[in-house]
Amino acid sequence: MMRFALFVGVLCIFVVPASAQQPTAAAGKQVFADKKCTVCHLVGDVGNKKGPVLDEVGSKLTKADIRGWVTNAPEMAAKANIDRKPPMKAYPDFTKDEVDALVAYLSTLKK
Repeated sequence: MMRFALFVGVLCIFVVPASAQQPTAAAGKQVFADKKCTVCHLVGDVGNKKGPVLDEVGSKLTKADIRGWVTNAPEMAAKANIDRKPPMKAYPDFTKDEVDALVAYLSTLKK
């Protein structure tokens, strides 16, 4: 019984922090606000229609595509044959955690 309790205790030390570090939609929503994405994008009734409206982006794009648009929009636009004026720039300075959080948030925006 003592071994089992020790095993559970050790498991909790390693499993709980890993799950606590997973990006959340709430964190992504905060990154979206902090990085001022609403200067160009509209979500709900907040933001600007200068860029694409993102209300249903989670229904239209995979998480990998959302990540691509955040980290390298010019490449994604070329692949999709999209020519927007002004074009969305790449954001290579976003941290991995910020990108992961943005992807978590944007992928929840569905019909």
